[in-house]
Amino acid sequence: MSLNKVILIGYVGKDPEVRYFDSGTAVANFPVATSERGYRLANGTEVPERTEWHNIVVRRDLVSFVERWVRKGSSVYVEGKIRSRNYADQAGTKRYVTEIYADRVEFFNTGTRNTENTSSQSSTSAQSPATPASHAPSLIPPESTSPLPPESDESDDLPF
Repeated sequence: MSLNKVILIGYVGKDPEVRYFDSGTAVANFPVATSERGYRLANGTEVPERTEWHNIVVRRDLVSFVERWVRKGSSVYVEGKIRSRNYADQAGTKRYVTEIYADRVEFFNTGTRNTENTSSQSSTSAQSPATPASHAPSLIPPESTSPLPPESDESDDLPF
């Protein structure tokens, strides 16, 4: 038995590039950065922070969600498969590419909200900190939905 599954939580490095084909299908590509914190070994040696860049490929129903909502700087949760391919560039040199073919892309809620760029990140009080915030392509923007009703001056008779 074997398993090819990748789970990444990171930040989008640039706005997604979406390509449409004559057959009506679309593909979106965007990079995601993940980082490991730097640390100090027991002998005092400093190990610096290490950032890895991952090429994400999105197909089918997820393309419309990615095109509409995902932007540079968005914190995302990505599930998918790792795939490697090679090609010859214009000079004839053989190039190798490793990509993540995404089966699932969601905004990732860390429990804090970036006030400078609220349109690219979601935060709802119904989500617990450090959990993926589920979104489907047909949903309205996360900022315009609220799990709580608007405040009113009327007092209710509920004991809780």
